[in-house]
Amino acid sequence: MIRSFLISSLFLLCFALFECAVLSNLFFLPAIPDFLLLVTTYISIKNGRMFGVTLGFTGGLFMDFLSASPFGLNCLLRTTLGYIAGLFNKTLNTEGFFIPVILGAGTTIVKILGLALISILFPYALTNFSFVSQSFVFEIIFNALLAPFVFKFLAIFSHSIELEPEKVS
Repeated sequence: MIRSFLISSLFLLCFALFECAVLSNLFFLPAIPDFLLLVTTYISIKNGRMFGVTLGFTGGLFMDFLSASPFGLNCLLRTTLGYIAGLFNKTLNTEGFFIPVILGAGTTIVKILGLALISILFPYALTNFSFVSQSFVFEIIFNALLAPFVFKFLAIFSHSIELEPEKVS
């Protein structure tokens, strides 16, 4: 379990650095695809709620340290999303094209709804948040289209990031 968590965390760190160092500096992109969300979704579906919560929190910490968002925002969102994705443990086939597209779009919509709820509860934490925004539409499209490719890439390393069937909670 520790080996799977460390390898999964390494994937999260690499994707977080790629998002913050490379993709955030490309000015022609209307929105930045959320690779950490896709990685957390895939691994949570494969390994369950507990692993998803832990991995979501770890990915949230990486994003909190690397981005300018309020500290703890990404931890809260990604922990919740890891739990929700872990509810579908071993029930969804992520090998095709359409299920990953639906998962990419769906988890992005849940993330946006979570941000909207946080902006209502804490209006001074997210001052520039707009629920209806062009960047959210592009983020949903990017995540939906990139999800099958990210899932196929992670499936190559499934023997290293997936837990044994008897250890899944």
